Amino acid sequence: MEEAHLGMPSTTAFFPLAGLHKFMAVFLVFLSWILVHWWSLRKQKGPRSWPVIGATLEQLRNYYRMHDWLVEYLSKHRTVTVDMPFTSYTYIADPVNVEHVLKTNFNNYPKGEVYRSYMDVLLGDGIFNADGELWRKQRKTASFEFASKNLRDFSTIVFREYSLKLSSILSQACKAGKVVDMQELYMRMTLDSICKVGFGVEIGTLSPELPENSFAQAFDAANIIVTLRFIDPLWRVKKFLHVGSEALLEQSIKLVDEFTYSVIRRRKAEIVQARASGKQEKIKHDILSRFIELGEAGGDDGGSLFGDDKGLRDVVLNFVIAGRDTTATTLSWFTYMAMTHPAVAEKLRRELAAFESERAREDGVALVPCSDGEGSDEAFAARVAQFAGLLSYDGLGKLVYLHACVTETLRLYPAVPQDPKGIAEDDVLPDGTKVRAGGMVTYVPYSMGRMEYNWGPDAASFRPERWIGDDGAFRNASPFKFTAFQAGPRICLGKDSAYLQMKMALAILCRFFRFELVEGHPVKYRMMTILSMAHGLKVRVSRVPLA
Repeated sequence: MEEAHLGMPSTTAFFPLAGLHKFMAVFLVFLSWILVHWWSLRKQKGPRSWPVIGATLEQLRNYYRMHDWLVEYLSKHRTVTVDMPFTSYTYIADPVNVEHVLKTNFNNYPKGEVYRSYMDVLLGDGIFNADGELWRKQRKTASFEFASKNLRDFSTIVFREYSLKLSSILSQACKAGKVVDMQELYMRMTLDSICKVGFGVEIGTLSPELPENSFAQAFDAANIIVTLRFIDPLWRVKKFLHVGSEALLEQSIKLVDEFTYSVIRRRKAEIVQARASGKQEKIKHDILSRFIELGEAGGDDGGSLFGDDKGLRDVVLNFVIAGRDTTATTLSWFTYMAMTHPAVAEKLRRELAAFESERAREDGVALVPCSDGEGSDEAFAARVAQFAGLLSYDGLGKLVYLHACVTETLRLYPAVPQDPKGIAEDDVLPDGTKVRAGGMVTYVPYSMGRMEYNWGPDAASFRPERWIGDDGAFRNASPFKFTAFQAGPRICLGKDSAYLQMKMALAILCRFFRFELVEGHPVKYRMMTILSMAHGLKVRVSRVPLA
């Protein structure tokens, strides 16, 4: 019996062996599953996608260089799909696909509930975050206001005023040998400008002492955090628990709202006071005042949209992000391009000097002479102001090379580097890519400007001449290829206003100042809805010698 017992496997030996067999079976099933999944992805265009987590890990690893990460994929494949835990993003860079999404099948690609849920806390029901009838009514109203000659003339005066204030600050920096952050100064200039044009309010962030502004800081923080939501699967959990970035977002929105509602209350009080005094002509014609009046008038176009402070609040914040951040960001990248392309900067200065001489001759004006002797500061300031006075709306339209330089900057550094759209129903893009309802399609202006299949072998080069025809006139490109201002029914209403402000400021600055990047200063973008510079733009400023 003992011998027979010794010849049989023991209980203690049997179960570990059985456990090993089970482990090996599970491992082989898992390995087979991985191999099958890997084989199914062998032809996938884009980053590797894994069950449950999708491409989250690769996207997180490349988050702070995401625009260039997409360039790498879209240069090989004109359409790229990136799977995420709860949705998928299809990125497109081919103008044919872009036209399909932004125009041909426009109604199938709204902002969508996913986008709205991310941005609602900041943009609410404003035009950038709205769809359907809500969007159409705002679009109709805003389109009418932007077409107003009164608004255009008022904007020209305001943009000139704040460009001169910025010039004065730079002149003092030259004298003191100070380093300045041009992105910060541009942000201050455009914030002051949009508050004056949009809301009739002077907030004074561009005053010489450069005061801190809690609204601007809170708005920037909120912008960064809502952008992070697009790839952070835990943001709803953090919001529920009031922790981390979502806690900071809540604090930032509180500050943003305090400023915004105070502006609305102030404008309403001023309107009431003007009416009570019988001086209706003193009611300002800024954009906010017009929307307040539309809300009071009621009707289909205004009453339901702008009848309460929340609706007006959404209008205010949408115009701030449209008129402040985008313009300031483009001005910053333009300045960087001018510094790194001295031949372009010199050619632009020649155009501006020739324009100044020609306009002064036409008006019979003697230009203020400038020198480095006694009283040169006053003479310099007078000359700058004199030049600014020549920069009318029509006059700026004659600066073809300046317009080309701004447009070339927008081609390579679009203020909105990517723009996602929802998918209402399953669809097939012109290149054969299938997209599913509930997902997102994102056209990528940053990548599109760098694609050789869009712009030729010099696509990555900064070359303003590409925008000028043989006849010397500016040559437009298809808005589905040059997408900095979007295209189709949602094409940017503020395009002309943005060009007006940028050309006004840059004509003055490039005519009278040179910029030199501080040695070792890093220039890279920050991940947010707008392509701003992560570390600002630190420069030294010097005056251009004048006759």
